Amino acid sequence: MAILETRKLNKHFGGLHVTGNVDFALQPGEMHCLIGPNGAGKSTFFRLILGEHRPDSGQILFADQDITRAKPFQRIRKGISVKFQVPGIFKALSTRQNLVIALQHHVPPRDLARDVDRLLEFLNLSGDHAQLAGNLSHGQKQWLEIGMAIALKPRLLLLDEPTAGMTPDETHATGEMLHRLNADGMTVLAVEHDMAFVRQIAHRVTVLHLGKVFAQGSIDDITADPRVARIYLGEADA
Repeated sequence: MAILETRKLNKHFGGLHVTGNVDFALQPGEMHCLIGPNGAGKSTFFRLILGEHRPDSGQILFADQDITRAKPFQRIRKGISVKFQVPGIFKALSTRQNLVIALQHHVPPRDLARDVDRLLEFLNLSGDHAQLAGNLSHGQKQWLEIGMAIALKPRLLLLDEPTAGMTPDETHATGEMLHRLNADGMTVLAVEHDMAFVRQIAHRVTVLHLGKVFAQGSIDDITADPRVARIYLGEADA
């Protein structure tokens, strides 16, 4: 049974068909990447999954439950968490305080300090625990928000360009973090442009183009597909 499935999902903005009959299935324990040229419909598809946009037709299922009309907070309670491209951290608070806020309603008070310390270590931020979050490097801010997202212990983690603006070393370290989360059973769906990162983490890759599923397979299948190369060069037929 897929942990996430969309069936004939459609969304229009005015006369623009931004999501076109998308059938998509994500298996439990999978790390899956969504790629595609700018304007392919990746962000809209993400926001449909999160409930920020309502589809015009079709279904969204999470763990075999229909969440098509569920509000975003209801989807989060069911086990979906998200990290957006722009970090949504509390810049005027310390790194530790950010994680306390994320964890405080999800662990017993006696375990809070211990769990924050574990998360700081996992995120490679122990040495910056007292630093104001706004003073962290860009990559560290991204890691902090990943930490806040996984504090909810989600079954499905959604990541919108998690490595945007990172150095190659930070990008690789982010991939290692995701492998550790995945080894503990977390399913990951990421929108990403960095193909080295996609190759590092993805079990399968879906290519979106003009709001539709254009290709799907392993990273080797996708990079060997001349049709995918053409759409990135702007040469594919509509």
